[in-house]
Amino acid sequence: MATPFVAGNWKMNTTISEAIELARELRPALAGIDGVTRVVCPPLVSLAGVSAEFIGSGIGVGAQNMHSEPKGAFTGEVSGPMLKDICNYVIVGHSERRQILGEQDAFINAKVRAALAVGLTPILCVGETLDQRDANQANSIVAGQIQAGLADLTAGEVAQTVVAYEPIWAIGTGRAATPDMAQEMMAAIRFEVARLSDTETASAVPLLYGGSVNGENSPDLATQADIDGALVGGASLKPDHFAAIARAFAIRA
Repeated sequence: MATPFVAGNWKMNTTISEAIELARELRPALAGIDGVTRVVCPPLVSLAGVSAEFIGSGIGVGAQNMHSEPKGAFTGEVSGPMLKDICNYVIVGHSERRQILGEQDAFINAKVRAALAVGLTPILCVGETLDQRDANQANSIVAGQIQAGLADLTAGEVAQTVVAYEPIWAIGTGRAATPDMAQEMMAAIRFEVARLSDTETASAVPLLYGGSVNGENSPDLATQADIDGALVGGASLKPDHFAAIARAFAIRA
């Protein structure tokens, strides 16, 4: 069974000083929540400062994105080797990068492989749009993203990844998939991961639900068999709310 896992994606919020202050508030809020992997993903400019605040706390830090190449003429980008000394995780293929910045599956897969190559744990994001769900294409779209995102990985490498399902229509809208809807998709994702690796590996890969997760709906999400945790947006900027979500998933530990 996968270890419960809760990650906070701060997106393009907080200045450096605000991020450090938020980290200082989060550290005691998240203390003592045992059996749950707790990760925060601040903006790139705050990674080093936030990482320093969490030394010795057991709270992990992740980047929100990375390039697939280790170095080169890629103005404004950041590489895995640049990140590996200041964080342990990296979000890859977030829907906002797919939808707004046009990132394609092959590029996302290259990022997954590049992250693993330097010892970073990739949090691979997948999810469908409202039009795709209404057209009964959700399962095939997400399965395709899983197949592409994990392409050319060994079972051992798949075991080192985290998968986050974010229905695009539920991100930042206040709408969330019902626990039953989320569970149905997560079970399908678990099946696809098993098909690409094996059942034992798939059972150990943390599957996170993302999309308007909060302290109120997280307890119901946490009771679902294939929802191991959450990728949290806005609520991760509020220490008490994020801690409540982490506590909700602690029941699975």
